[in-house]
Amino acid sequence: HEVRRLRGIVEQHQRLGDIIGDSPAIRTVFELIERVADSEASVFISGESGTGKELVARAIHSRSGRKSAPFIAINCAAMPAPLLESELFGHVRGAFTDAKSARQGLFLQAHGGTLFLDEIGELPLEMQPKLLRALQERKVRPVGGDSEVAFDTRIITATNRDLESEVEANRFRSDLYYRINVVHIPLPPLRARREDVLMLAQHFIKKYATGSGRPVVGIVSPAAQKLLDYDWPGNVRELENCIERAVALALLSEIQLDDLPAKIREHQSTRLELGSDDPTELVTLSEMERRYVRRVLDACGGNKTQAARVLGIDRRSLYRRLEDAPAEA
Repeated sequence: HEVRRLRGIVEQHQRLGDIIGDSPAIRTVFELIERVADSEASVFISGESGTGKELVARAIHSRSGRKSAPFIAINCAAMPAPLLESELFGHVRGAFTDAKSARQGLFLQAHGGTLFLDEIGELPLEMQPKLLRALQERKVRPVGGDSEVAFDTRIITATNRDLESEVEANRFRSDLYYRINVVHIPLPPLRARREDVLMLAQHFIKKYATGSGRPVVGIVSPAAQKLLDYDWPGNVRELENCIERAVALALLSEIQLDDLPAKIREHQSTRLELGSDDPTELVTLSEMERRYVRRVLDACGGNKTQAARVLGIDRRSLYRRLEDAPAEA
């Protein structure tokens, strides 16, 4: 019965492209994607690493009027500022030593479509005014060029950083932040949407079993419970890695407890349960506060500025509480 239930769980619940889930947190994301897809507004996606920020960007593009034009993604943390400038804006022949011919930048390559700037929080400070000007004027000047070229490209950005804190620390320009953050889509970490863990696991079982030709179709209940109890610091990416490994090691048609990594098998849940009347199961007030602060931070997608607002404290107080408390396993 459990195998049949898990086998069909993906089809029974909402799915948007490769974004799978039915939790309230992910339904909010689905709604924002649908509402913003047909607009031309710049979209800013925030969330921890591994939460699926590029999947959201691709879902927006595929539902927009630009879906037949290119979707181009670039990681702003992957290259130094001079190379990134050439990559984004292009260059003319002779602009630098290796520029033996002119090259069109990604803004123009994505003309009519969408350019996804991942890890925008890592953008070097010297590049930020150049990007801001391009977004304001809707024109780019190739490196070494004398004239600007207009582009028609929708911009979607993403980061795992708290950009409001970066702005206050003068590591990110406030004018650029407000230019890119027209519509904000915060992605919840997987530990804040535990209802989606098993349907995601079943999706990955099907993906990797089909790809490798292995006869794995489900997961036994004890293993499934361990997946639900684990906190997934690496988010959906870590869950996918876990299931890929389990499918590769499985000797039976269902993933067993021993097929899971040791850190998941041995993990002890630290979630706060308030329904018990047993004094031995109750916790101190400071521990309850610590867990609640962590819960709010998770619900805010790791955004400390937003979490501080919800908690009614300033960000420094939040930082102090997080520093004083041991990290969760």
